[in-house]
Amino acid sequence: MTKHGTSAARSPWTGMLPVDDTALAVTDTGGPGIPIVYLNGHVATQGYWRRVLAELGPGWRHITYDMRARGKSKRSADPNSFETHLRDVDAVLAARGVDRALVVGWSYGAFLAAHWASRNPGRTVGAVLVEGAQPDDWLDAAMEQRIRKLFRRLSPILLLLRPTGLTPRMTAAQVADSNIEAGVIARARNLGPVLDNITVPTRYVVASGKSFGSKGDEQERHRATLPAVAARNPNITIHPKVASTHASILKKDFRAVAAAVRQVAAPNHTRARKS
Repeated sequence: MTKHGTSAARSPWTGMLPVDDTALAVTDTGGPGIPIVYLNGHVATQGYWRRVLAELGPGWRHITYDMRARGKSKRSADPNSFETHLRDVDAVLAARGVDRALVVGWSYGAFLAAHWASRNPGRTVGAVLVEGAQPDDWLDAAMEQRIRKLFRRLSPILLLLRPTGLTPRMTAAQVADSNIEAGVIARARNLGPVLDNITVPTRYVVASGKSFGSKGDEQERHRATLPAVAARNPNITIHPKVASTHASILKKDFRAVAAAVRQVAAPNHTRARKS
């Protein structure tokens, strides 16, 4: 193997990757550049990253995929579990012959990226965490009920849009359960040690506006936890805050996300261009 993967797997490829009881829709641009694997928001698809990919250009190897029951990927018996989604990152990289990658995650995907980088320092070039992976105890009994009520109300819309691929092939209860699981993962006592254990260059990109379903200054309270994270771990830095909202950041501030990728990968990227 080369530093960033086998030469045979560097050809562009788009297709369905069988994993356990499902199949993931994967796109790999190929090429000799540093591999970047993009981890989606909770119900998002790989298409959300198109502006970031275009901004970074062909000098990088871009690997995107739809999570289980999202986009073009097939449904599975376990579309919710965070640990299942983490194993899928490994499956995608193994299938594409990548032994070391930069991970970029937005929202739910930022939690996946943080955990993967923390657990796999030798396989991680660095991490960019976009509007997620903020250690905050926002989940309580009242919030759990609020989440369940919200997705019960949205159930008809989720069903209506499901054939378009814009909403996941999951029940409203499953979507709610996955959001609640994310709240448990976000608790400071759970996420804090994960972030403290990161030993590779990592950069947060944060927005200014609300996220879907948030009220008042809830989103800003989540973001306010990050300076303490960066103070504890010198490998973690915070990109200057951008003006977009949680939902629009990949659309309106894709240049900031791309800039964070370049900064995190700078030493590796320089070496790759010289080799």
